[in-house]
Amino acid sequence: MDKTKFIIDSLTESSETKLKILKECSDDILSASELIIDAFRNGNKLLLCGNGGSAADCQHIAAELVIRLSHKIKRPALPAISLTTDTSYLTAGGNDIGFENVFARGVEGLGNIGDALIAISTSGNSENIIKAVQMAKSKVMKTIGFLGGNGGKLKSLVDHSIIIPSSNVQRIQEGHITVAHIICEIIEEELYGVK
Repeated sequence: MDKTKFIIDSLTESSETKLKILKECSDDILSASELIIDAFRNGNKLLLCGNGGSAADCQHIAAELVIRLSHKIKRPALPAISLTTDTSYLTAGGNDIGFENVFARGVEGLGNIGDALIAISTSGNSENIIKAVQMAKSKVMKTIGFLGGNGGKLKSLVDHSIIIPSSNVQRIQEGHITVAHIICEIIEEELYGVK
């Protein structure tokens, strides 16, 4: 393996993917931002769910919203909850009702009319994420899919989708967190920036 070439190829692919996101996803990023802003303005909250690296992204995004992303904006905490962080809840759910149901159960218990859900799945086909979206829809919540590839089954289930234009899971995950940071910054500026 030529490690130097691998590094160059990886960074080039990552850069090219980001440029494709700019071209293909800008309107979707704006729509998702506006959906979350509307939820917060109406006194609602944001729930997030995903598996593996996407679970870590959920925790990361929730932290940016509850604490803050931009240090130049002084603001109150925003209500964002990652459904991926409670090991007791996740393991009890996996053991008692099946791992495919753990996020739907969290949405059922914590979601309300007008809340929003960010559902993250690089394939768009994760069963437990699909069930969470279906539960959110039954509770009259708004749903956003952070997806990849062709969007999978979730593309047609969510209200808004941001589909990273890549089939490489690493590039999709990098795209998801980049998009999430942009959305968080838009939310902060819109709600608490200088008018």
